Amino acid sequence: MPVSNIAPVGVPVPTPGAHGGDATSLAAALGIEPSEILDLSATLNPLAPDVAALVRRHAEAVRRYPDPRHASAALAEAIGIDTERVLLTNGGSEAIALVAAELGAASIVEPEFSLWRRHLSTVRPVYEAVAHERVRSNPNNPTGALAGPDEIAACWDEAFFALSTGRWTRGDADRGAIVVGSLTKLFACPGLRLGYVLGPTAELIARLRERQPMWSVNTLGLGMLPELLEMTRLSEWADEIAGLRGSLATLFSAAGFTVDPAAAPWVLVREAGWLRDALGRRGVLVRDCASFGLKATVRVAVPGPSGLERVAGALDRAIGDRG
Repeated sequence: MPVSNIAPVGVPVPTPGAHGGDATSLAAALGIEPSEILDLSATLNPLAPDVAALVRRHAEAVRRYPDPRHASAALAEAIGIDTERVLLTNGGSEAIALVAAELGAASIVEPEFSLWRRHLSTVRPVYEAVAHERVRSNPNNPTGALAGPDEIAACWDEAFFALSTGRWTRGDADRGAIVVGSLTKLFACPGLRLGYVLGPTAELIARLRERQPMWSVNTLGLGMLPELLEMTRLSEWADEIAGLRGSLATLFSAAGFTVDPAAAPWVLVREAGWLRDALGRRGVLVRDCASFGLKATVRVAVPGPSGLERVAGALDRAIGDRG
């Protein structure tokens, strides 16, 4: 089905959720399968290996209770950190919840990923806190800006760091900070739920493990992770994503939009809030940034090469219909 002909202008697009990833509800509204939606509202690695094929090969693992030891050791080796300082989690969201409970209170400089406010018991005003009492994402979500080499925080959320830099981590766990990460983003498998915490000490990780529910990370994900790590090409992925991001930014700039420069695997398009509905009717879903406090702004994740063609076609039709 050509993306430009999916739905007429009058078809309503569902209200955006708090975190993007609304492909299922959009597909239902358009009367198509979710697989026909190009979901660029959730930022996932467009170059990730075929996780679905691995799921089929490892399906028997669901008959066993999870044992994270082998997968934890494999991830620690890939990152270059002691196994005792790594905790695998049920997605980056559980990593954030566990770390927020450990910190109790921290400050947040907006705009910032909203789950920190949800899980911290106390959010201190920024003017009352020093830098090492803050939680921050690197690159910032949603601005896409990488932190400077001398910037510090109590915890760094590196969900998109590897896709932005080609390196697993900046190394802040070795300098006393807590680091959280998302394998969900790296391997484009939001339904599988894989995240992690890197701790400055084994003792901190042990405390988080005691707080974590038993069997938190599923057997399927644990069984697949060592094989996924063998397929990982961080530097190559980051380089290609940077090129695709440049092409995506050029596409919107050429159409007359203001695009913020970013180091992350997405672009921010300003004064373009109307694009979510206009592109959504053509099966291309982008992220409304109102939940970040950024009005009339959309975040567009970097797609693969074929996805760029779909975005170009949908954008051309959307602008044409707008007149």
